[in-house]
Order: sequence, then C-alpha cells, then structure tokens
Amino acid sequence: MIKITTDSTCDLPARLLERYNVTVFPLGVVKAGRLYHDGVDIRTADIAAHVDAGGEITTTNAVNAADYEDTFRTLTEQYDAVIHINIGSGFSCCCQNAKLAAEEVPEVYVVDSENLTVGHGLLVLAAAEAAEEGKSVTEILNLLEDMVPRLETSFVLDRLDYMKKGGRCSSVTALGANLLKLHPCVEVIGNKMSVTKKYRGNIAKVVGDYVRDRLRDRTDLDCSRAFLVDTCPGDELAAIAREVLREDGRFGEILEAKAGCTIFCHCGPNTLGLILLRK
Repeated sequence: MIKITTDSTCDLPARLLERYNVTVFPLGVVKAGRLYHDGVDIRTADIAAHVDAGGEITTTNAVNAADYEDTFRTLTEQYDAVIHINIGSGFSCCCQNAKLAAEEVPEVYVVDSENLTVGHGLLVLAAAEAAEEGKSVTEILNLLEDMVPRLETSFVLDRLDYMKKGGRCSSVTALGANLLKLHPCVEVIGNKMSVTKKYRGNIAKVVGDYVRDRLRDRTDLDCSRAFLVDTCPGDELAAIAREVLREDGRFGEILEAKAGCTIFCHCGPNTLGLILLRK
C-alpha cells in the first residue's frame, strides 16, 4: 500500500482528506508572538478578528525536517511507500525540509507541487485516487509530473492590507488599489505569484467577471473537474462563481473548499480562487 501525505496548505476539505486517509502536516502560524498550528488550534476567523482589532499580521512557519522525518519513519513501518506532496518550493521551505527528511527514510518520495492552496490540493487528490486504484509509486509520480505544468491556479483579492502587512505589496500600491476599487487577479506561474489583471468594482461583480474571463473561449481545458476556493466567512462569493461554472456547463465535477490559515495570512478575507487543469 502507498500512503499519501501533504501539507495543510493543500486546503482540501476534511471529507476528502478523511475519505482517502491523507496525513496532513500543519504549518505553523505565529499570532501575537505565540505559535499555533494551521487548522489544529487556530482558524481563519481567529486571524481576521486579530487583524481587524489592530493586531499585526500573522506570519507562517514551515514544517521542520525533524517533524517530517519522525512521521515518515512511523508511516513507512505501516506502508510500502510514502509519497509526500508539498506546497510549491517557491512559496515555502517545506519542500526543502521534506526532501532532507526523505534522505533519511527509505521509500519516501517528495513531490514539489509548484503550487499552493487547492492547486496543490488537486495533485494530492489525484495521487490519493491513484493509490486507491493500486497504481505503483512510479505510475503515481509520473501522473503528478504530468499534471504539475498543466495546473492553472488564480485568484482575485478583495483587499490588499494583508499582502501589504506581509511585505508582498507596497503601501502606495495598496492605497491606490483601495481608492480606485481595484482587485488584482494573481496567478501562480513558474512557482511564483504574478499579477496578471486588475478588475474594478465591488468584489461580487469582480468574481463573476473573473470566472467568466478564465473560461471564455477556452478549448484547452480538462473539464472533468474544477475547484473553487475562498476565504469568505459565508457562501456569497462561492455562490456567484459556482453559478458561472454551472452556466458554462462543461465541468463534470465542481469541488469547493475554504482556504486554511496559511493562505489566509497572506491574502485576507473575501479572496476567491479558481483552479483548472489544462489538457
């Protein structure tokens, strides 16, 4: 049997993680000088309340090599092999740490997703499905290698103060965007985040326009599955995006998730992302 493991940044819903028995390593989240663990003893609502009350932006810590190694050793006693799928190496040193740990434990294979949130999660899901079907380590690794360059992860931001406080956006840029009601579309390209478009208006209108833009005139999409992810306390933005996807009518499955604390720390509330797979 092959065990699939991953980082909390994959943002897959608990029901899918449980369904495929995926082991998750939580990243660290530092709030007001205290270390928490993503999705274990801190939630996104805790971070939002802290920042809204005037607190400093929370920061994140990678999983250390020792923690990876300890768990890998335990799992390889129970399974024939472990395939660990990391958040992209361009966003965290988790991948580097996992690879260091894997050097110490036989039959552990580390995959750099080159992605984040459920872009990373789609790889985890594909690997878990393949493992359940009885695919070999080589077959699963080849599957993931083929998928990585075909993933298309993007999202639109409602506010830029989280990115500004986290050092990913200048104060001048944030102020200008807020005054003009601009909402950047950020894409994961080459293991990095790049702003590829800016939308104007309220975030509800922006979400509809953004999803339509991602789908318009596309003949290169694998339409078996699309994935929505958001950082909203409610369903309002996801409902808009969901309806656009349903109207499009091409997707066999529409999955949805709420982003965890690691992603929330950098993008803040009312962010919505769409993850697609190219053919």
